[in-house]
Amino acid sequence: MMNKRIFVQFFFFSLGGLMLLAGLFFLFLILYFLIQGGAGVISWEFLTGAPRMGMSAGGILPAIVGTLYLTVGALLFAAPLGILSAIYLTEYTRGGRLVNFIRVAINNLSGVPSVVFGLFGFTFFVKYLGFGVSILSGSLTLAIVILPVIIRTTEEALLMVPSSYREGALSLGADTWQVVSRLIVPSALPGILTGCIIGVGRVAGETAPILFTAVTFFKIGLPGSIFEEVLALPYHIYALLAAGTNPAAQVPIAYGSALVLVSLVLLVNLIAVILRIHWGQKFQAR
Repeated sequence: MMNKRIFVQFFFFSLGGLMLLAGLFFLFLILYFLIQGGAGVISWEFLTGAPRMGMSAGGILPAIVGTLYLTVGALLFAAPLGILSAIYLTEYTRGGRLVNFIRVAINNLSGVPSVVFGLFGFTFFVKYLGFGVSILSGSLTLAIVILPVIIRTTEEALLMVPSSYREGALSLGADTWQVVSRLIVPSALPGILTGCIIGVGRVAGETAPILFTAVTFFKIGLPGSIFEEVLALPYHIYALLAAGTNPAAQVPIAYGSALVLVSLVLLVNLIAVILRIHWGQKFQAR
């Protein structure tokens, strides 16, 4: 019996290790192809210049800036709404059919295809509210895309905080908001930041939601307001490979743009991980 248990444990341990190695293999394989195809076009001019000659030459600065605007805008809208919604569902409700229905609706929303979000954003933000094809419309649409992720990860982070924290603070005379704002949220902050990291990784690479709401095929200058359309790296890559007059020149630019996009996502994730570690250590020191 003991030998069988050891064998089962070893089998699943080995299987998990192989799955991890497979995931790392494909990750490094993707990075290898991106570096091989795009590293040759990366330069200071490429990063700081505007596209020229029908996107077959020049740089990608407008696309980088547009991607940052859309990503930051989506987080500015989604993070407060998602975190406050999760706090309400976790700390201020006692369950019940309505709360269960809300959670099911949130889970279903996370499974909606991204192109459906794009159609909704085009109908509601672009047409009905009159924001037009703009940074604002794209940011609001992307905020809806990542809202379920932020709500669910924040809920899980809040539920991981021991109940003894709540009971001890309430027994000392603190009200619910004081417990939540000064104890529960700081304790759950690393998990909340994890949800934001996942959101950043998703919205930075989304194409369909911004296809109808925010981006344009070709733009030289930088946007002057949130009501202007922009270039964005995901759509820029698609446009380079799907259209244009000089595919031979555009393919390396597409690889270079993809490499920059992946690097930006990794940089944002690194910053978020550093902040998560910092906040976790700061709370433990208290």
